[in-house]
Amino acid sequence: MTQLRFALAQIDTCVGALDANAAKVLDFSRKAAQGNAQVVVFPEMTLTGYPIEDLALRRTFRQAAWDKANELAAQLRVEGLGELFVVVGTVGTDHTTSKPRNRLVVLHEGVVWAGYDKHFLPNYGVFDEFRIFSAGDRSVTLEMNGARIGVAVCEDIWQDGGPVADLATKSIDVLLTINGSPYEEGKTHTRFELAQRRAAEVNAPVIYLNQVGGQDDLVFDGGSFVVDADGELLERSPMFMEDLTFWDFDSAADHQTKARIVPELDKDEEIYTACVLGLKDYMAKNRFTGVTLGLSGGIDSALVAAMAADACGGENVWGISMPSMYSSDGSKDDAADLAANIGAHYEVQPIEPLFNAYQKQLNLEGVSAENLQARIRGVIVMASSNSRGLLAVATGNKSELACGYSTIYGDAVGGYAPIKDLLKTRVWEVSRWRNKAAAAGVGIGGLNIVGNENGSSGVPLKSGVMIPVSSIEKAPSAELRPGQKDSDSLPEYALLDKVLAAYIEHAHGRADLLADGFDAATVDTVMRLVDRAEWKRRQYPLGPKVTALAFGRDRRLPVTNAFRE
Repeated sequence: MTQLRFALAQIDTCVGALDANAAKVLDFSRKAAQGNAQVVVFPEMTLTGYPIEDLALRRTFRQAAWDKANELAAQLRVEGLGELFVVVGTVGTDHTTSKPRNRLVVLHEGVVWAGYDKHFLPNYGVFDEFRIFSAGDRSVTLEMNGARIGVAVCEDIWQDGGPVADLATKSIDVLLTINGSPYEEGKTHTRFELAQRRAAEVNAPVIYLNQVGGQDDLVFDGGSFVVDADGELLERSPMFMEDLTFWDFDSAADHQTKARIVPELDKDEEIYTACVLGLKDYMAKNRFTGVTLGLSGGIDSALVAAMAADACGGENVWGISMPSMYSSDGSKDDAADLAANIGAHYEVQPIEPLFNAYQKQLNLEGVSAENLQARIRGVIVMASSNSRGLLAVATGNKSELACGYSTIYGDAVGGYAPIKDLLKTRVWEVSRWRNKAAAAGVGIGGLNIVGNENGSSGVPLKSGVMIPVSSIEKAPSAELRPGQKDSDSLPEYALLDKVLAAYIEHAHGRADLLADGFDAATVDTVMRLVDRAEWKRRQYPLGPKVTALAFGRDRRLPVTNAFRE
């Protein structure tokens, strides 16, 4: 009979931060040992951060990462942790081709005790590993205190055959997979069902250890788990937070014992938290301490400001109201109320004097005059960013981005765009959820997220409301001309978003969209708008990917494109 205690170390790493990542591994290994674990498991490419992209091609970086693995193994032994099996990810080198490899290593007794190279290298969606790495060519089974542990790295369990099929013939006790699996809505269930299939295939429990945290435009949601050989859920770690959970394996048991199983999140809470974590980690890893943005009184800027407050605190948000001659009193009031709700810095910079100065020389009309207003606002936001050392955040949503309903060098300015992957109807839904959470006591900064593992409820909202209700309920408008509404230029969002979801996320062409039941005029309008706006999207700031197909990472069409079917 073999009993083995595993510690699941779900941590947030930073690409290139070898010292900081190793220090975190050491800290969590200490805690694992204090909890009597024999094995502690970390995410894919732990020491280097993930994804490292072309940094993997730099020989000096690969050498530094390998040196760090050896140094960490020695340090673990010095601290009396040599008997602990520490499973981490890093970058290795294929000495036959000199190409990098995505490598799992086990640190034990002061040395790099074992290693395994990822077989399947994804080359779709957000992944570019086939170009960067060379593939491993053998499966690995490790003997750990009498237990036979089969190992895999992320994509290795997503593809049939390969190492998992080989491990199915090796009578393993546990299949252990380390992962850097980015978040997208609905993916948690897909991962779980996949792990159930692999558990049945190898006839053993599966440990699925996932990374957490933001890295550029990717968000890793954690949500690590363990399933038994029969597919029963044995452990589930929280999403969007660092965590250390213990799970006990007993080779004599017909069914393994359960550990902690955290509840699943509401789907709107998932999306909101993913966007906040993406922004929070982008700021932290690029050394920004605050943000600045325009506050129009509309729902998009209100939601982005709320997310920013949750990410870095309302006192570190600088909101700028930039009213024009077309701005309604209601919009100005809503912007002020939002700033007051979240405790943001707030200033008013009327743009009419600047607009008039430009017009004396340019004498613009129509759309050109409307875009001038947006570009003046962009200059003011960037001036705030430069003078205060703040991250400028763009407030555009996926519906606007899809249709080109934004002004390049105007409202599109910024270094990060927290809601660029949320359709407009989703913006409303998520905003309502945040107000519902506020009414339930989730204050500013009170999300269950990296950095708030102690469960603080945050700074209370005085009125129990974060986003002004009128910002959610009023008809959306850019307010660049008298009486303007978004529906003057676009189909109603309830219809538009359905067409966009089919066209973008399901890749339906014109015939498909007509078969879906959409009328020809709407289909032709939406396709024309989307296809003509690719050049704008190429210049838009990055933001968190939260859907299956996000602009920039997943969907890249030619800027010059004459195909309309």
